[in-house]
Amino acid sequence: MNAMDITILSTFLPHTDPDASLAFYRDTLGFEVRNDVGYGGMRWITVGPAGQPGTSIVLEPPAADPGITDDERGTIAEMMAKGTYARVLLATTDVDGTFERLQARGAEVVQEPTDQPYGVRDCAFRDPAGNLIRIQEPR
Repeated sequence: MNAMDITILSTFLPHTDPDASLAFYRDTLGFEVRNDVGYGGMRWITVGPAGQPGTSIVLEPPAADPGITDDERGTIAEMMAKGTYARVLLATTDVDGTFERLQARGAEVVQEPTDQPYGVRDCAFRDPAGNLIRIQEPR
């Protein structure tokens, strides 16, 4: 069997306030802004780590899909408020230093750096929409 040439291009995270999300991902995490598109009163912002142009996060309006019902939109809003709707896992070579820099920049701390039994040291934050941002340092 031949290996396929597949990479991760982008993933989507919801936002409730595009300006606050932009500030968090650009100013707090230091990501580049790759695209910022508005349509129909909504806004999609594409960000990604500097030096990794092939990997992006698209910050999107929650439940922008017209096929989602009002009840489903309500469930999504409730889950976002609890911080249980979406998450992303990032990596660093210095989780303690990264934690200190993000905390100093006002990021909402969920978990301080901790050694995990599965071979990583990690910490966690929430973005302005409540999305869980875990940052791991593989050991």
